[in-house]
Amino acid sequence: MKPTKPDYGNWVPLAMMKAMGALAFLLLLTTLLLASLLPSPVPALISGILLAAFLVLWIYMLRCRLLFDFNHGGLMGKIHQHLLNHLDWDGRGTLLDIGCGSGALTNRCAKAFPKSRTVGIDFWGKEWSYAKEQCEQNAAIEGVQNRVSFQKGDAAHLDFPDESFDAIVSNFVFHEVRSEKDKRKVVQEALRVLKKGGSFSLQDLFSQEKLYGNMEEFTEGLRQEGFQEVHYIPFIERERWIPRYVQAPWMLYGVGLLYGKK
Repeated sequence: MKPTKPDYGNWVPLAMMKAMGALAFLLLLTTLLLASLLPSPVPALISGILLAAFLVLWIYMLRCRLLFDFNHGGLMGKIHQHLLNHLDWDGRGTLLDIGCGSGALTNRCAKAFPKSRTVGIDFWGKEWSYAKEQCEQNAAIEGVQNRVSFQKGDAAHLDFPDESFDAIVSNFVFHEVRSEKDKRKVVQEALRVLKKGGSFSLQDLFSQEKLYGNMEEFTEGLRQEGFQEVHYIPFIERERWIPRYVQAPWMLYGVGLLYGKK
């Protein structure tokens, strides 16, 4: 039976939640064994404290998972839409989604711009539970398969000539690219394949200086290169529509939006 709803995955993978649950169970068994086998209650007490702390973390991660889920909390969809709201494009031509993952943003762009042709690229490494076939299936379910294509690619070395696309988007990808340590170069590679006058909207951990340095200097450099418009919004996670409990270094922290026209 073919699925009727797209599978876009989750930033908090189910496999991780299961692994954490298994570890919590082992801690519970350890606590019970220590309490029954040892005369001193101290080891069992320490193990019990660790178990309690771990359960709190598990519940927190479960809450985050439900929030990010496209069919429940919907935060990922809102983050994608926030990026799309800042893409000043008429939708005529070809759009590139860099690091498309499961195709969620790619398909959203295709539906938002029905006269466009959309290309999604991703490395689809083993550490991510996404695949090209999954993207294509999701596109078919969304009814945009005739205007969307997917291919494997490296965001640091895009297999496209200069000025190939009319619009470019990317969401939380550049900091994950392992083939290039200088993340600014990954951004510049994305902008290389954008046509003169084309629009871009890029969301990543731009507000983390250890990754990108001074973003005001970076944006000024783009203006000096001749970009028509360059705008930067720091710390997107502080927007009111994002719950405070996900504003943590291991979840959403230092998110920025870089957008404009070349």
